[in-house]
Amino acid sequence: MSHQQAWGKSFKISQFQTLIEDSLTIFWGDWLELRVRIVQITSSGLISPLIYILAFGFGLGNSIKPGTGMSGNYDNYLEFILPGMVALSSMTVSFVGTTFSICGDRLFTKNFEELLLVPVHPLALHIGKMLAGVMRGLMTSLGVILVALLFTRNWNFLNPLFVMILVLSCAVFAGLGVIVGLTVKSLEAVGLYNNFVIIPMSFLGGTFFDPSTLPAALKVVVYLIPLTYASIGLRAAAYMPLSQFPWYSVPILLVMAIALSLWGAYQFSHQQD
Repeated sequence: MSHQQAWGKSFKISQFQTLIEDSLTIFWGDWLELRVRIVQITSSGLISPLIYILAFGFGLGNSIKPGTGMSGNYDNYLEFILPGMVALSSMTVSFVGTTFSICGDRLFTKNFEELLLVPVHPLALHIGKMLAGVMRGLMTSLGVILVALLFTRNWNFLNPLFVMILVLSCAVFAGLGVIVGLTVKSLEAVGLYNNFVIIPMSFLGGTFFDPSTLPAALKVVVYLIPLTYASIGLRAAAYMPLSQFPWYSVPILLVMAIALSLWGAYQFSHQQD
């Protein structure tokens, strides 16, 4: 290897290290605010999943027999939906928390302009904000996982594959939250995104049903939704052997997270607040 090639490689490594350090710096600023509200964030994000667990898992679930509309070995419908509830909580909190955090800085406290003046790469700005959203999602998801452990005694809810899918899910929806937070003009617009994007995905993303049992026409719609891959990935990681795991869900979620990061970096580089 020539001296010029070695220098170029060293320069690229240095750039990557700087990107990581800057991203962690941006994340740390948000973490200082998050850590004093851990209980509030975790408890507020648990409300919807717990209501769904009670209404569908114990209510509707009593009328659904194992093997009916569910592929796989489950003792009851509650076991089937619990991984979906983890995916649902990761989506909701990662997206909504990230969006409102950025909107608050842009529209109310007016300190977002200071962030845009920080001499770091736009991608570092996005990754830092996304990591804060991932942390929000993990806080709430951990609460749902504890509920799942209480009812199922299935320690696969904590295995590395389950955690990896969960982190990827949080990254996708936190990345989407960053982009929406940068583009909306008011908090009312955030409500529109929640009503027309998040709520439909909550019910169509494979959290309450097995996507493989749907007609072909509906499968096209359901498999366009990121939450679907999080739900089936978490469900497989919790209950299925590795030989039956849908490995395609990992690269799909990873590609979505990377694509949203590049889009978010572009948004930051052209932001005019």
